[in-house]
Amino acid sequence: MKVELWYLILGALLVAIALVSSLLRRLPVTTTMLYLTVGVALGPIGAGVAPIDPIEQAGLLERLTELSVIVSLFTAGLKLRIPLRHRDWLAPFRLATVSMVLTVGLVAVFGVYVMDLPPGAAILLGGILAPTDPVLASEVQLESAADRDKLRFSITGEAGMNDGTAFPFVLLGLGLLGLHEMGNHAWRWLTVDVLWGIAGGLAIGTLFGGTVARVVVYLRRKHKEGFGRDEFLALGLIAASYGAAVLTHSYGFLAVFAAGLALRAVERKHSGPHPPREIAALISLGRAEELATHRKTAPAHMAEAVLAFNAQLESILEVALVLLVGAMLAPDFLRIADLRFVPLLLLVIRPLSVWVGLAGVTTEPRQSAFMSWFGIRGIGSLYYLTYAFNRGVRGEIAEQLLSLTLWTVAASVVLHGISVSPLMNWYESRRARSRR
Repeated sequence: MKVELWYLILGALLVAIALVSSLLRRLPVTTTMLYLTVGVALGPIGAGVAPIDPIEQAGLLERLTELSVIVSLFTAGLKLRIPLRHRDWLAPFRLATVSMVLTVGLVAVFGVYVMDLPPGAAILLGGILAPTDPVLASEVQLESAADRDKLRFSITGEAGMNDGTAFPFVLLGLGLLGLHEMGNHAWRWLTVDVLWGIAGGLAIGTLFGGTVARVVVYLRRKHKEGFGRDEFLALGLIAASYGAAVLTHSYGFLAVFAAGLALRAVERKHSGPHPPREIAALISLGRAEELATHRKTAPAHMAEAVLAFNAQLESILEVALVLLVGAMLAPDFLRIADLRFVPLLLLVIRPLSVWVGLAGVTTEPRQSAFMSWFGIRGIGSLYYLTYAFNRGVRGEIAEQLLSLTLWTVAASVVLHGISVSPLMNWYESRRARSRR
């Protein structure tokens, strides 16, 4: 397909979304579903003008999905304003660790005993499909840094952490397939891929995010300098923390998430427990310079300006990636027999893992139920899938992993997209009634 045609399609779709976005909010349909539908219409099932082979074009797809995920993870970190010592962090931490491990294990058992996959491929499948998605879950994530709802906070925090905690299982699966060095008795996997990968990624992101935020606040407060290019600040911090983590063999996904958390922590330290809610409105009125350099508002301006830019970039990347997903949904890549895995994952494995992970954590029944249902799979799973393809996974295993992943992501976009508006509207109405 010609590049010029892609320009035309993307341009028309972006304009259409801008025109109908308010209407879609009143319907049980999300913009993500619309992107997917357009992608299917362009792909082999529809007009056939945008054929994409995920295995042959895995290199390009890995980079595109990688970019989308790190932008979304940084955005998620910026929204999480509650201090790490707060008890509300227990739920997302348990979901990203206990529930994650259980999901990988249950998927792997299904893969070995039902799908006849070798153990390495089954664990790899678990690592690909266990993490929830930070890109496609915007409707159930925190709406802003001022939002303190426990359900939204837990889903946002889980998505931020588990894209990094899934990486050791992806590497374990590749190692068992002979495609990744694990060391004698898996010592390298345990020390480098698990312990250092997680700790190093968090430490690097915290260092970069905290240092950059302090320097920016100092320059703006003391010297009236260092403002006016907040988009460069966002992209630079994402790229630097991610690059440093990957170069040191730690997890870049965790690094960019931690960088967002650290930047927000610096803002919270200076602004206090309640962020200035009027910052975004005042920026739009042309008072950006005054707010950026004022002693009281400089930290909040920095964080909110970076968050606003990142949210817009995240939305644009989502359009492109979901279009590609729709174009991949071709009969050559989908096996009808693999469709049986989708209800197992969404209706059995996800709820069971959430129930076990949240054991002993204080949550309302409806909050736990919504966490069980909104385990959205999406761009993160495609990243891990293409990562595996680029590390040598080929043949029958690659085709089966592709089929299972595409079915799961497509079903998640449709099922969660249809249900998110009515369910979240009901949840918010109950929440408002409880407050009154």
